[in-house]
Amino acid sequence: MNASKRADIIISGGSYAGLALALALTQALEGVAITVIDPKPGGSGQALPDDPRAFALSASSQRLLEAIGIWPAVAEIAQPVSEIEITDSELDAGIRPTLLTYTNMTDDGDAASFIVPGGPLLGALDAAARATDGFIFATDRATGYVTDDHGAAVALAGGGRLEASLVVAAEGRRSTLREAAGIKLVAWDYEQTGIVVTVSHERAHGGRAVQHFLPSGPFAILPLTGNRSCITWSEKSHEARRILALDDQSFLGEVGKRFGGKLGRVALTGRRASWPLSMHLARSFIAPRLALIGDTAHGVHPIAGQGLNLGLRDVAALAEVVAEAMRVGLEPGNDETLRQYERWRRFDSTLSTFAFDGLNRLFSNDWAVVRAARDVGLGIVDRLPLVKRMLVSEAAGVTGDLPRLLKGEAL
Repeated sequence: MNASKRADIIISGGSYAGLALALALTQALEGVAITVIDPKPGGSGQALPDDPRAFALSASSQRLLEAIGIWPAVAEIAQPVSEIEITDSELDAGIRPTLLTYTNMTDDGDAASFIVPGGPLLGALDAAARATDGFIFATDRATGYVTDDHGAAVALAGGGRLEASLVVAAEGRRSTLREAAGIKLVAWDYEQTGIVVTVSHERAHGGRAVQHFLPSGPFAILPLTGNRSCITWSEKSHEARRILALDDQSFLGEVGKRFGGKLGRVALTGRRASWPLSMHLARSFIAPRLALIGDTAHGVHPIAGQGLNLGLRDVAALAEVVAEAMRVGLEPGNDETLRQYERWRRFDSTLSTFAFDGLNRLFSNDWAVVRAARDVGLGIVDRLPLVKRMLVSEAAGVTGDLPRLLKGEAL
């Protein structure tokens, strides 16, 4: 392959993980050449202005965004989560008792998580990337790749190819490059649909996030700035189709059944969105000259709101090992660097994927014996401050062997 024509790194996918990785690497390595491939003419950063999605960003993800210069652009619209409340009841229960509640603060006194609207976050990443020297944006789609001893070549849907030492697949759950590399998945469908919508309410939420565990799936109320919340709702797929087909007033009635009355009258403030829920985990996170990050490597149930956080952990780990390799004169796509990345991320990703799967299976049912057992378990945890602190630290992403970016340190 012609080294004079190739970039150092090709990133296929210009969404959250892909753009965060590109920014982290260009800031860490002077003169690094990165090509970002994305099929949308304006890049994936051109999110719909009424995109209802919001993300529960952990403290470590917030530190990463601070380290790469993105947090100031979204800080004013990021809602710190002050408290988390968990209930477990039937849909038509007259009383929905709180079984577990805890303060959502790290040992340093900082918020352990923030709720950030997805559209502005993606827009901030895209704007920063396009203002950074060293990027080439290719409006195209990767259809495959080949490697030799000197690098990799990515074939493009529009014809031609791009060359680099390292290719990163950040293409989401359906990845052409993962398939081209022959990487298989462990995967299954939950027969659930995720529904998301933004609502306003009469009374202030006080930064409290609420997780209602209902027989058909979890119903999360995520606080946004102002008297608004993002509803992230898992529903049996056949019932979700019925609910999504309703007019706004009837749909709001379904929201109201699940929302509860603590915050007063509720109103829709944007469009609805939905997607099928499934789980997958790549059997390998690497192939020759290829690394998988984000949803390309792992897709988890939204029950704990950790999908983007897992992707940003991938970003932090891959950026660190690649930066260290290039600083000592190694190619970014060398085998040992890729193996370091996989060792760092494989165990955490596997553990998290199956933990969230298990939580969904435990709580998305209405078996009386199981409900009684899990409610007793939640009640016990509610009386154990040390256990609650451990849960907060784990969700904040501040435990274990952390890459520097997740500590807020520059590479």
